[in-house]
Amino acid sequence: MSHDPVDLARRAITLLDLTELGDAATDADVVALCARAHGSHGNTAAVCVWPRHVALAAEQLWGTNVRIATVVNFPSGAEAIDDVVAMTRQALADGADEIDLVLPYRAFLQGDTAAATAMIDAVRAVVPADNYVLKVILETGELVEPAAIHAAAALAVAHGADFIKTSTGKTPQSATLEATAIMLGVIQGAGRPVGLKPSGGIRTLDDATHYLTQADDLMGPGWATPATFRFGASGLLTALIAAVEGDAGVASTEAY
Repeated sequence: MSHDPVDLARRAITLLDLTELGDAATDADVVALCARAHGSHGNTAAVCVWPRHVALAAEQLWGTNVRIATVVNFPSGAEAIDDVVAMTRQALADGADEIDLVLPYRAFLQGDTAAATAMIDAVRAVVPADNYVLKVILETGELVEPAAIHAAAALAVAHGADFIKTSTGKTPQSATLEATAIMLGVIQGAGRPVGLKPSGGIRTLDDATHYLTQADDLMGPGWATPATFRFGASGLLTALIAAVEGDAGVASTEAY
């Protein structure tokens, strides 16, 4: 991996799911987000928006290679399966390429693995395998214990997740390197390609570099591509662009 800050920033831009999941997000916010997703310093991998904004994002990004991601069972992880499946179907019809599904993590922590399994299976059944992506959000900050994170990651992978994702960004603890190390260990043993998405609290080039270094060290140089690795973030792009343009002060401080 190149250690040049500009190279690192350019690489991280291509791995970014640029996110607008503010509770009060408006159409104007999504239009602005989509404009930022394809700029002079390269395109992000995707934008991630509320289901209500998928059609607008798809319209804004038509003709680019920026994918459209959305969230379901989000952020609570506690919605009814039928409602989550209906929302997933509608999002796909509206133009979503990628579905980020929150694992029923509270039920899972209480030992109800059947509920978690049923949710993943039901959504996996309606997300086409060809050129669509299902990411399962584990909410690692709430799972807390390494054994619980490992078990949740293994369950998601066993039931068809294309990516496993750390967090919703809506809880006090989001992505950590400890959690992603456990998740990468599960991915190593998956027997098929599975991606990793650290999400929440990743705001600086230094933050991004730590996760990329970990992925390169554990999975091999070059493993982290848009097909296998994403950052979920809203403010990170500001810092990455600053790094490309040589503004080290912005690149190394929290950007929102």
